[in-house]
Amino acid sequence: MKKILIIEDNIKIRNELSIFLTQNGYTCDAPEDFAHIIEYSISSKSHLILLDINLPIYDGYYICREIRKQSDVPIIVVTSRDSEIDELTAMNLGADDFITKPYNTQILLARISSVFKRVYKENVTDKFDCGSFTINLSKSEIDYDGVKIDLTKNELKILTGLYEKRYSIVSRDELMAHLWDSEMFVDDNTLTVNINRLRKKLEDAGLKNVIETKRGQGYMLE
Repeated sequence: MKKILIIEDNIKIRNELSIFLTQNGYTCDAPEDFAHIIEYSISSKSHLILLDINLPIYDGYYICREIRKQSDVPIIVVTSRDSEIDELTAMNLGADDFITKPYNTQILLARISSVFKRVYKENVTDKFDCGSFTINLSKSEIDYDGVKIDLTKNELKILTGLYEKRYSIVSRDELMAHLWDSEMFVDDNTLTVNINRLRKKLEDAGLKNVIETKRGQGYMLE
């Protein structure tokens, strides 16, 4: 199991990232002390670092540069700064990728998988084989019999949430928690609307009975 070090001073974002990545099969380390963060980053033996730029004591650029003097651990800069200069600076200091906030968590997951695939030469994929169709995370689409079906962010999250617990019932509360992010709170009605739209989109493309309703319990991916 890969270990991800989250260097982020915003408690809410740090906790959300940790929970999300843990749910997706990673081990997370999210330190709260930044006084010795460079030494901690080196000694943590993490497989990847998610690094914010606006941090107390040292900014992310300095941390990235100092880590690179001692380690080749992959670094993805995750920041609210979105200028080309910021991205160029991060990449010149040795970052492996750069993603701006607010971000689609599924896209972040795909970026992490891509870095692992490139750096560790592992068979890490951003595609999920669901039998009759394939979910493509990076393109936010389904491939069904050669036909590409575009998905909205919420539709993608619903499908991946069901896929991660395939052959098990996923409760409505679990799906709402999976859908929720820093940009939007998802209530029960929103979930119903999104599931109905997703089902219609799948049925219109010829995929019927993909999402099974378990009355009073939740949903399953068939």
